[in-house]
Amino acid sequence: MQPMQQHPSRSALAEHRWPVVIALLAALALYALLPNEIIGPQRFVVVSVGLALLVPLVIANPHRLTRQAPWTRAVSVGFALLLVLTNQVTLVRLILELVGGGHDAPGLLLAALQVWTVNVIGFTVLFWELDRGGPVLRTMVARSELPPADLRFPQDEDDDAVAEVAARSSAVRDWTPRFVDYFYSTLANSMAFSATDAMPLSPRFKLLMSLQAFGGFLILALVIARSVNILA
Repeated sequence: MQPMQQHPSRSALAEHRWPVVIALLAALALYALLPNEIIGPQRFVVVSVGLALLVPLVIANPHRLTRQAPWTRAVSVGFALLLVLTNQVTLVRLILELVGGGHDAPGLLLAALQVWTVNVIGFTVLFWELDRGGPVLRTMVARSELPPADLRFPQDEDDDAVAEVAARSSAVRDWTPRFVDYFYSTLANSMAFSATDAMPLSPRFKLLMSLQAFGGFLILALVIARSVNILA
């Protein structure tokens, strides 16, 4: 599989592979360390499948993301969906344990932090994979050929600001969102329970961001309630 040729109108550098690999490995590690009350041996199935999907993606793009084929696109999006969906199931199990008054209260509170963190990582990767056709297309093809954006970042509309702000805009610098931009936006959504940095434009992203914020709200509300119960 040969690298794609970047369109002459584009100057954005292709993204590095390693930030997302580190994030995914961290998510799988947190998932594997969840207590048995939340998830049993099936966690190792999820971790094994995740690692099996990650290996060919790293081989296809070991350094910068310049290669894309239908199978790599399917595997990368499938991996993100696997992480998000399995964590939603785990979230339900966690809620049942917190509401039911599980005996290992400190362990449940730690598990809540793990599930919340995996939720942030999972949705970050999913948004990063879906928005504007994914990380490869975002930097390699002409902007006129990109799929419609799912998220609007501040840099997408700052070209008419003062010079030092406009210098980082999409129109002036050929800026394109990177993994860290999606991570910050997802983290802010998980803590504020609403979009604060990037605004969702498509119905699918509005629903996904709502699901993510609602999950974060439930975890926070139940953890606070359980903590008060422990301290009372």
